[in-house]
Amino acid sequence: VLALRLQLAMLKALLLGCLAVPSASARLTAHRAPAILSASPAGLRGGRACATVVEPSAEPLLRIGHGYDIHRMASREEAGQPVIIGGVKFDGSDAPDFNLGCVAHSDGDVVYHSVTDAILGALSMPDIGQLFPDNDPRLKGADSEVFMEEAYERMVGRGYRVGNVDVTVICQKPRINVEHAGGQVKARMSANLARLLRVPLGRVNVKARTHELVDSVGECRALECHVVLVMERDPAAGAAAGAAPVEV
Repeated sequence: VLALRLQLAMLKALLLGCLAVPSASARLTAHRAPAILSASPAGLRGGRACATVVEPSAEPLLRIGHGYDIHRMASREEAGQPVIIGGVKFDGSDAPDFNLGCVAHSDGDVVYHSVTDAILGALSMPDIGQLFPDNDPRLKGADSEVFMEEAYERMVGRGYRVGNVDVTVICQKPRINVEHAGGQVKARMSANLARLLRVPLGRVNVKARTHELVDSVGECRALECHVVLVMERDPAAGAAAGAAPVEV
């Protein structure tokens, strides 16, 4: 009799435990976002409010993009143009004169190219090479501000603005953390970016580092740039911009 009572008690405990554990479908349902009850007449059925799931906006509040560019450097004669970084020319005008030039189809501005690609990447759009191919004769020696302006217009058209942008220029030479003509060279780069992106200077950061004499960059045969950019929905743009179809 005692053994029978123990078996019955164990069976009862097992049944209670099974009832306390929700099914997989119940757990999934519990983790779903709650439906929003519609207050409109269309949401009423027989005097009762019917649950209507409201779809979220097609565009996220934040987008993050990464941009990268590298260009070869050669003699000024071979390159046919000076090195330009962040809109600053290293020919003695905006920055100290540098004996090498940048080999590129356009002006070869690694900062502007990287920022452009970061914006396009954040928007899931074609990259800079697809929009501005290096075999287009119209772009020979082009000012890279053209690329920045195009990327900016696409960003605004989607209802976004720049939250902040962080730029890292990597080159052994020319030196960027220097003064020239009464001002900081790096500060001029930041000011150029803030102007083109229509943001306060506090949202732009430009860093520079060498490559410790390693590889082509460290041997002054190339220079490169990395950019991380955060864009945020612009409240002034309204909801219409966010509903625009994605351009591919």
